[in-house]
Formats: sequence, structure tokens, C-alpha cells
Amino acid sequence: MALRQVKSYSIDMCSGPILPKMLRFAVPLMFSSMLQLLFNAADVIVVGRFAGDNSLAAVGSTTSLINLLTNLFLGLSIGANILAARHYGAREDEELSKTVHTAMLLSLLSGILLTVVGILGARQILVWMQSPPEVLKLSALYLRIYFLGMTATMLYNFGAALLRAVGDTRRPLLYLFCAGVINVALNLVFVITLKMDVAGVALATVISQCISAFLVVRCLMKESGAIRLDLRQLKLHRTKLRQILRVGLPAGFQGILFSLSNVVIQSSVNSFGEIVVAGGSAASSVENFVYVAMNAFHQANVSFTSQNLGAGNYRRIWRVLALAQCCVIAVGLLLGGSVVYFGPYLLRLYTHSPAVIDCAMQRLYIVCLPYVLCGIMDVAVGTLRGIGYSVLPMVVTLVGACGLRLVWIATIFQIPAFHTIQTIYWSYPISWTITAAAHFVCIFFTMRRLKRHLMPEETA
Repeated sequence: MALRQVKSYSIDMCSGPILPKMLRFAVPLMFSSMLQLLFNAADVIVVGRFAGDNSLAAVGSTTSLINLLTNLFLGLSIGANILAARHYGAREDEELSKTVHTAMLLSLLSGILLTVVGILGARQILVWMQSPPEVLKLSALYLRIYFLGMTATMLYNFGAALLRAVGDTRRPLLYLFCAGVINVALNLVFVITLKMDVAGVALATVISQCISAFLVVRCLMKESGAIRLDLRQLKLHRTKLRQILRVGLPAGFQGILFSLSNVVIQSSVNSFGEIVVAGGSAASSVENFVYVAMNAFHQANVSFTSQNLGAGNYRRIWRVLALAQCCVIAVGLLLGGSVVYFGPYLLRLYTHSPAVIDCAMQRLYIVCLPYVLCGIMDVAVGTLRGIGYSVLPMVVTLVGACGLRLVWIATIFQIPAFHTIQTIYWSYPISWTITAAAHFVCIFFTMRRLKRHLMPEETA
């Protein structure tokens, strides 16, 4: 039943050629993620052009904090995606339905919790991050309004993760397009016409998030078969909740660890003043478009690997990994180089200040050119998660990426000769390289164990 009802949107990941299906999955997801980024990019561009550099710094400096507070729960959506894909690949409709209803109720509870934490703790956390005094009040105001929409954000991300589990990445793209257009329009009205400054861009983001959440929930409710959402059946099924947490919590903690290291780095960047903070914020906003383009193949790798694990296709998992790596390398090199080449023109969308643009270009040269290393690392993590190893990549990330960055800031950066903003930025490509190598070693040994499990006769 489930197969027939989602046939026009789903993708058979367990048979046939892999590359065309991976592109069919990843390209809409890539554009969906870019549209989602436009929520924040539109905020940064409008506030930078029409409200000034202090407002630009106020909005941009909150990104790492928002990621820190949300990544744990977004990790749970990854757990829901992996579990749903596995049941879908194994044709287990009843288990898939339980996963859907558990995941959506979990998203609702997560959003409510984040709203409370974000509103009550915004100012104090910004103080701990050494946010510049000139932008502290504006940053706190932006965060409090932004977190009013966190329940909608969680509902959308969990709902989209469930649709991705069956290969549907097209409808989330359409929903985000609608919400993104409304977000940009409201930004212009609130900031230019009503002079609401950072409060206006935050409110526009909240409204657009509510629209995208409504559309994706409505989509799930109109489905038939196991993927359908029935609000009367919302329940935290103990077994499914435990399975989602087993995969999702380590993924979430991994995101938190990355964000924690980024918060420490942001605190160090903040010490160089508002011009450097504004430049770093603008450059980071541009870089994020490269990241989400590469991350689409990480998510494709997770879904393809999970479905093939459910179907018992060991050899196909290796082919999925190889093709995902080829795709992410091509996209990372092309987009990373293009962003650096066109950087001065792109950055003028955010600010007219030559000093801010110069600071932003310093970051782009060091971080964006080798950004492909981050994509390679993420695709490797996707394979480990897809075959059921979620704690292992979390530990490797803790030691290889986050730990190294914190040590770098505590040691190399403290040397007077290296106490520069460039030294901070170099911690990114160095940590990506070391962590990616460690993940590949883990893949080699875990895949040998998986082969013994799925193909015992051939192994013997």
C-alpha cells in the first residue's frame, strides 16, 4: 500500500542505476537547503543594506548560537529519517507508521522546549559568548523573536526528513520556495517600510517558518499508506522513540560539538571588533550555500545506505559511498572556487563597507577554497550513520574536529605571533582533513563487520 501511494514522489534506492537516482534525490534537496538558507541570508542582506553594520553583526553573530541550541533536536530528525528509510526499504509498513507518529510528536515537544530555552536564555548566553556591547541588545532581541518560531522549524525539519526517507525531496522544495518568497517580501516591508530593524527580519523568518511547517504537515496528513500522518494517532511509541534516540542523539551531539567549537571560535572572532564580526558573518552566509549543496549528497548517502541496509544489499552500499564522494568532490570544488572568485561581488549584497568586504574575503580564501574537505568528511559520516553506527562518528568528530579546534584556540592562537583572525580560520580546513581520514578508517572496519553479518556464507 505504502509503495503505491507515494509512487510518484518516491525513489527506488535498492535497485537499478544509482547515480541518476542519487541526483534526482540530491538536486531538489540541494535547492531546498539553499532556499532554507535564504531565510537567514535575506535577513543578513536586508539588515546589512538598510539598517547598518551593527545590525548586520547582531544578526550574523547569533548563527553559531542558534545552531548550538537546535542541532541536538535536528539530530533526532536524522534518526527519524534513518529509521523510516530502513523500514521503508524492508517493506515494514506498520513499523514505518509508528515511526512517523512518534517522530512528529517528538518534533512538537522539541520545538516547545527550544522556544522556552531560547527566549529565557538569549541575553545571558550572548554575554558568555562575549558578544560586542554595541550589538548585544539587538542580538538578544533577534534571538527571542526567532525562537518563537522554533516549534514550526522542528515540525518542518522532522516532516521533511520523513518524506526524504521514501525519496521525496521535490515537495519540500516547493514548500520552502513558497515560504522563502514570503520571507523576502516581509523582510523588505518590515525593515524598509516599517523600520523594524532586526525585529522585522526575525518576525519575517518566524512567519515563513510557520508557513513551511503548515505545508509539510498538511502534505503528510493527505498521504495514504504507512507514511500518512493522522493527528489522532500521535504517540511516543517506546520502541520507536528508543530507536530514534539511539541514532539521533549521537548525531545531535555531534552537531552540538561542532557548534560548541564554532561558538568558542565565534567568541574569539568577537574579540577583534564589530568590523571583523560583520565580515565573518557575511562570508559565513555565503559559505553556507556551498555547504548545503555538498550536504545534499551526505543526506542522499544516509537515505540510500539505510534503505539498502534494510534490503540487505551490502555491495550496493559501497557503490553508494563511492558515487556520493565523487558528487560531493565535484560540487565542492566547483562552488567553493566560484564563491571565492565572485566573492567581492557577492559580498556587496550584504554590505557597502570596503573594510567589512576585505575581512570577509580573508575568511573565504582560507575556509571556502578547501571546503570540499568538509563535504568529504560529511559523506563518510553518512555511511556510518546509514549502517547504524551513530556513536562512532560522534566520538571521532569530538576528538578529530571539535577537540582539535579547541586545542588550536587554546594553544596556537594564544601565541602572540599567531594571534590573528587568519589563525582562527585555519582551524577549519586542518580539522576537516584529520577527521575525514579518521572516518574512512572507521568505515573500513565497520563495513568488514557488516559484510560478515549480511553475507555470512561468502565471508566464510
